[in-house]
Amino acid sequence: MSTRELAELPLDDRFVRELPADPDTSLRPRQVMGAAYSFVTPRVPSNPKLVAVSPDVAQLLGLDEQATSSRRFLELMSGAAQLPGMRPYAMNYGGHQFGNWAGQLGDGRAINLGELRATDGELWTLQLKGAGPTPYSRRADGFAVLRSSVREFLCSEAMHHLGVPTTRALSLVTTGDDVLRDMFYDGRAALEPGAIVCRVARSFVRFGNLQLPSARGDEPLLRQLADFVLRHHYPELGEGAYVELFREVSRRTARMIVGWMRVGFVHGVMNTDNLSILGETIDYGPYGWLDDFDRAWTPNTTDAATRRYRFGAQPEVAFWNLAQLANALLPLVGDAEPLQAAMDVYPEVFHAEWRAMMASKLGFESFGGEADQALFDDLETLLEAEETDMTIFYRRLATLPSAGPLDLTPLLDAAYRPERWNDEHKARWNAWLERWCQRLVADARPDAERRATMDAVNPKYVLRNYLAQLAIDRATEGDASLVTELLDVLRHPYGEQPEYEHHAALRPDWARTRAGCSMLSCSS
Repeated sequence: MSTRELAELPLDDRFVRELPADPDTSLRPRQVMGAAYSFVTPRVPSNPKLVAVSPDVAQLLGLDEQATSSRRFLELMSGAAQLPGMRPYAMNYGGHQFGNWAGQLGDGRAINLGELRATDGELWTLQLKGAGPTPYSRRADGFAVLRSSVREFLCSEAMHHLGVPTTRALSLVTTGDDVLRDMFYDGRAALEPGAIVCRVARSFVRFGNLQLPSARGDEPLLRQLADFVLRHHYPELGEGAYVELFREVSRRTARMIVGWMRVGFVHGVMNTDNLSILGETIDYGPYGWLDDFDRAWTPNTTDAATRRYRFGAQPEVAFWNLAQLANALLPLVGDAEPLQAAMDVYPEVFHAEWRAMMASKLGFESFGGEADQALFDDLETLLEAEETDMTIFYRRLATLPSAGPLDLTPLLDAAYRPERWNDEHKARWNAWLERWCQRLVADARPDAERRATMDAVNPKYVLRNYLAQLAIDRATEGDASLVTELLDVLRHPYGEQPEYEHHAALRPDWARTRAGCSMLSCSS
C-alpha cells in the first residue's frame, strides 16, 4: 500500500457506533457513568521521531515500507494527526488490582484511534499508548516513557512469534517531550524521554470492561457490552450465549497461560483489567522472563512482598480472575451453577494442555501418565535447586542422545553457578537423565526427529530482561539499532541464527540486580 493510500485505509468504528458514549468531552478526571468510553484527542508531540516499525504488523495491515516511512505515518503514530473518519476514544472499565476491587480504572494512557480492515479480512484496533491524558488518567499525565515503550513494543512481537496469543505492536516513536517519572516510587523522580507505542489487537476489551457496569448495577450497559463481544468476536456462539462466552474465554485463557509457562514469561501484574476477553496477552508492564528457573520469582517491585503474581502462581491467579468475570456475568445469566460448570473447563483445559506441553518440551510423543508427571515435577525441582537457565537448559537437553553414556557437560552451559554442581547434585541429575532416556527409548523416535520436535517448542531466543535494558540504554542515547536488531532476532525465536548467538547467552552477572534487569515497577 503506497503512501498516498494512507488516507484511503478501510476504517471502521463499531465500538463507538454501537455502544454508549460519555457525553462529557472534557479531559477532567471523573467517574464516567453509563458509558463504555469517552471521546478524547491525543496530545500533539513537539518533535516526534520514528524509532521502529514491525514489518509483520505493517504487512498485516497492508502497509508497505513507503507508507511506514512517510511523514503522514509518523503523524498518525504519534497522535499528531488522524485520518478522516477517526473518532479517538478511551475505554471505561474497572478491575481487581492485587486481589482488591479498585473501582473505575479505564484507559489512563491509551487512546484507540479506530479499527482497520487488515489483509486477513479482520478488523484490528489501532491504539496509541502514551499519547496523553484521558478522563481515566486520574492523577497521572497519560504519557509513557521510552523504557517501558521499548519493552512493550519488543515483547508484543516476541510473544507472537513464540506462538503465544497476544496483542501486537506496529510502531514505536519518541515524542521529543520529557516525562517526569519516579521509577521505583522512592521519591527520586526524574525526567525521561517520552514515547508512544501503537498497539494493535482484534479487541482491547478486558474482563474489567464487564466488571465495572456489573459492580455498579448497570445491567443495560453490561448487556450491551457482552452482546457486542458475542456479536463481533464470538459470533459462532449465538445471541445471548453468555455462559458459552464465559466457557470459551476460560478455555482460551487456559491456553494462553500454558503458553506463558512454556516459554518462561511472567506477566507481573495480572489484575483483572489486564486480562483480555479474547484470551490474549495484554498490557506489557512490569513483565519479565525467567533466566534461572524460579517458580517464586516476580519481576514487579509492587508485588515483591506477597508475590501474588509470581511465575508459579499464574495458573491459579488466572482461575481467580475468571471467577471475578463469572461474578460480573451473573446478572445476565441469573444462576451461578451454569457459570460454575463453564468455569470448570479452565482446569480441565489447563492440565491437559500443560501435560501435552511438557511432554513436547521433553521430546515425548504424548503425555504418558503418572510416571511422566513425576518426571516433570522432579525436573522442576532440580532446575530450581541450583540456578539453571530455563531457556538454555531445554535447548541443551535436546542435543543429548537417548542412548549411550550420560554426559552432563552440555547441561552445565545452563548453570549460573556451575561450581555448585557438587557430586550429590550431579548424581541427582544423572538419575533423572537415566529416567528421561528410558522414556525416550519407549517412544522409539530417532534422535534427530525428537530434537527437531523439542527445538520447535523450546525457544533459543527470548526477550531477556537485560537485552531489553541494553536496547533501552542505547535508544535513550538516540541509537535504535539494538531495538531493530532484537526485533529481527525475536521474529525467529526457534531458529539457530548463529550470527546472533550472543543474544542466547546466560544473563551476565552485572544484570543480576540492576534496575530493569531484575525487578521493575509499574511506572511508565
